[in-house]
Amino acid sequence: MIEGSCHCGSARWTLAELPASVNACNCTACRRYGVLWAYGWQGENITVSGETVPYVRGDSLSFNFCPKCGCVTHWRALQPDKEGRRRIAVNLRMTEPGLVADLPVDHFDGLGKWEHLPKDGRCVKDMWF
Repeated sequence: MIEGSCHCGSARWTLAELPASVNACNCTACRRYGVLWAYGWQGENITVSGETVPYVRGDSLSFNFCPKCGCVTHWRALQPDKEGRRRIAVNLRMTEPGLVADLPVDHFDGLGKWEHLPKDGRCVKDMWF
């Protein structure tokens, strides 16, 4: 299990297992937030606690952030899927760098083509700076 929190510690998340990779998206929101996502299902392998405020973008998801320090902690699907599960992703920049440093980064073109881009061999530690 890994854990993450906003800067002030008011909003937290837990992820049941270390993901195989993380996702960097270049959509208009993700590139501004500078996030690295790990995906899962609310209440199954991801739990969020503390107060967060949603910013709803479009009709499918909300970006959620701490109202005290402003850190983006996660996004959450607005509606459950056919099985009643709600998709969620946590911002891995909210955890300690050493825990995720060697995870490969998958790049997603959310701005133009809405598709995964070829792997470039970079991992999280290559993205910190």
